[in-house]
Amino acid sequence: MPGSTPSKGTAILWSGRLEEKPAPQAFAFQSSIMVDKRLVFEDIQGSRAHAVMLGKQGIIPQDTAAALDAELARIAQDLESGSLLVDLGAEDIHSFIEGVLTSRLGDAGRMVHAGRSRNDQVATDLRLYLKHRVPDVCGELRETIQALLDHAETYADALMPGYTHLQRAQPITLGHHLVAWCTGLVRDLGRFTDALARLDTCPLGAGALAGSGLPLDREATAQALGFSGPTLNSMDSVADRDFALELAGAAAITMTHLSRFCEDIVIWASEEFKFITLAESWSTGSSIMPQKQNPDFAELIRGKAGRTAGNLVCLLTLLKGLPYAYDKDLQEDKEALFDSLDTVCTCLSMFRGMLCTASFNQERMEGALIGGFLEATDAAEYLVRKGLPFRSAHEVAALVVRDCIAHGQRSITDRTLEELKKRSLLFEADIYHALSPGACVKARNGAGGPAPEEVRRQIGVLRAHIHR
Repeated sequence: MPGSTPSKGTAILWSGRLEEKPAPQAFAFQSSIMVDKRLVFEDIQGSRAHAVMLGKQGIIPQDTAAALDAELARIAQDLESGSLLVDLGAEDIHSFIEGVLTSRLGDAGRMVHAGRSRNDQVATDLRLYLKHRVPDVCGELRETIQALLDHAETYADALMPGYTHLQRAQPITLGHHLVAWCTGLVRDLGRFTDALARLDTCPLGAGALAGSGLPLDREATAQALGFSGPTLNSMDSVADRDFALELAGAAAITMTHLSRFCEDIVIWASEEFKFITLAESWSTGSSIMPQKQNPDFAELIRGKAGRTAGNLVCLLTLLKGLPYAYDKDLQEDKEALFDSLDTVCTCLSMFRGMLCTASFNQERMEGALIGGFLEATDAAEYLVRKGLPFRSAHEVAALVVRDCIAHGQRSITDRTLEELKKRSLLFEADIYHALSPGACVKARNGAGGPAPEEVRRQIGVLRAHIHR
């Protein structure tokens, strides 16, 4: 009856061949309904396009095709309203939908599977789902990039140390650092977009692996489902999971980026740095230490990156030894991929919320430019502009740093001009201005550099890119 929930005895689509059926525990083991239930509306969408095509091709009567299409639409409505629930005792989502259809239409429901296999059906469902889901991931990426770019514009002039090996290296700005994060996320956006374009072909009609002898119109079903066209080769159609690998890889790389950003935040939030203060609403306390404000959200995002790396390895391992057709192992593709996409979406949202409510301690950041001789490279380049070969200039700057350390000085500008000239007569009084943090940053105005105007140019480039 319409609106009723199928019993746990949903028909097994392959039951005719086997006299002995798997025991309930074994049947449950090989069931995929708990994972592929999220494909329910895609399965209905694919079945409707397939039924309409069967009618137009004269494979089933036109009135039967129309009845199938109408009933599938009602099933979707019943699922949306909650009057029909997915039967978790079914083998998979395909069996469930076909079972409901048959219970409502009788033999007409049994006609819907002509010319297709669950092999091409699930490949189609999964691609359809990803065509809907991946834009959500891209939307989260765009919002996160946009939020970071807004911060970068605000802090384009805010001086801070840049680090290599976690040691103070050269003066940069906070804006430059944030644009660096954005640049990585823009590449991630490109990877998801590219993967989406490559999965945009329709496997429906490929059958188990060799297509069908029935006069299917694969172009028509591909067009009806919004694909660019049908897949080229029927065997590859059911064997291919490259699109799953690509998306799992893109998710793992995105999460690796977020993990590295969160590592910066965890370090910056420490008492030793105090570059950033996370909002209390994006922090947690300690069950024993009353004073603690912990960056747990950043740490959790960093930790969840391991899930997506593991999911990618899972899929690679799953596929590496499979004969090139459909194998039951492929049933394991969805759980890992779904988890990776869910994790990326959630973590991007959490990261964005955490960062947008944080405050940056500009005084502390600028104060960290004193000590560590971040101006040493600029001292060498000062001498290069005076005509000294870079290797010689590098050596002079290094010797000046050694002189500073020997005399307990924290900056090259602590040396007198007379002391500097002992290392090179090319030093002049303008060295003291040239080595100020602000001057060092402004001098690096070439493409990609940290000079504020160049950072603003980079921001403009990235804004244009994400709005294409």
